[in-house]
Amino acid sequence: MRILALGLYSGAMAALLAGCLGSQPIGAPGAIPQSGRLAPAPKLGHPLTSPSYTVLYRFHKGDVNGAHPQAGLIDVNGTLYGTTVDGGSSGLGTVYSISPSGSEKVLYSFVGGSDGATPEAELVNVNGTLYGTTYYGGSGAGTVYSISTSGGEKVLYRFTAGTDGENPRAELIDANGTLYGTTQYGGVSNCACGTVFSISTAGKHKLLHDFGPNSSDGLEPQAGLIAVNGALYGTTVYGGGTGCGGAGCGTVFSISASGAEKVLYSFAAGSDGEQPNGTLVDVNGTLYGTTGAGGGSGCELGFGCGTVYTVTTTGTEKVLYSFAGGSDGEHPTAGLIDVNGTLYGTTINGGGSGCTYPNLNCGTVFSVSTSGAETVLHSFTYEPDGMKPWMRLLNVNGTLYGTTTSGGRGCIRRDHCGVVFALTP
Repeated sequence: MRILALGLYSGAMAALLAGCLGSQPIGAPGAIPQSGRLAPAPKLGHPLTSPSYTVLYRFHKGDVNGAHPQAGLIDVNGTLYGTTVDGGSSGLGTVYSISPSGSEKVLYSFVGGSDGATPEAELVNVNGTLYGTTYYGGSGAGTVYSISTSGGEKVLYRFTAGTDGENPRAELIDANGTLYGTTQYGGVSNCACGTVFSISTAGKHKLLHDFGPNSSDGLEPQAGLIAVNGALYGTTVYGGGTGCGGAGCGTVFSISASGAEKVLYSFAAGSDGEQPNGTLVDVNGTLYGTTGAGGGSGCELGFGCGTVYTVTTTGTEKVLYSFAGGSDGEHPTAGLIDVNGTLYGTTINGGGSGCTYPNLNCGTVFSVSTSGAETVLHSFTYEPDGMKPWMRLLNVNGTLYGTTTSGGRGCIRRDHCGVVFALTP
């Protein structure tokens, strides 16, 4: 199987692309709400830092306020909410809130028992209650949980590492009061190929689709779903064919609420891209997405630096932009957002020579028009502005908010612990 690590912020995250990590020992459940504050940082003055970019908060190693925010943010009545995969009272992740001026507060610290551990996914707001997933914890294979904006956490479902799925790493979607999501591994076929599931807000879980065992329908869904005209659409990082070392190069698929799945497009590991990691976005009935690799012959091992692509709901795919691996960025792992007809996204690598982390570029924030014109809005420099924005941006009244998984001077070790940032295009 051909695997691109895509410069992930830790060895554990790179291993997730190489195969299923085993369940880890975890402790007893509980919650220790904590709070803390850093004053909003001044606008940064590094030569490669755009004047519209501001660090709102820097996470610190071993801090109860969390570390390594891998997920994106959501806005609930003017307050932003997110998760960290590390830090908190037990070092197993947090749910936090942050004001647009940079006042951060931990709502919940995961302790690694039945309450879950390592929340990688963005939250979703349903009538004032937040819902999310943890990659580990519960019964060992992850959870679906709810949490109030005041911090009361409740586990709705614990995955068993069996036929119901294992390791949900993507955000949930609310469609008419029912939540839908994916797991990266697990399923009926015992091939560890992943699942699509639904779950009620009361915790009733239903398996909608099991990927595999021949992977022609896809393999390892790592992105969330979107709803368009009554159907759900998503991506798988692998599967769909025999390319990419036999593992397949990924798919775009549709699935009904009753579980009827159809592959719309299978990537071929060429100029069309490969490894679609990010959640799709619907723009006037056309789906837009990113692939973490493919699109050319540059970057690691010549497998391409990634693409922005479109695909119709009938399966016609078109590459909108191919990253060249230089100042324009490389490896877009996050989904895109649409702001008045312009698409915005991030890359975890590339962006020029200003990154102070040894032998790496630190990633970018970019815009791309629906005709394919790409513009870099910000090139990350590692410190003090962060490095490796992993998940999609959030638009609030014309300001883009996001997170970086590392960088920002917050940690003792050189990987640092990540930031929350704001950028006005």
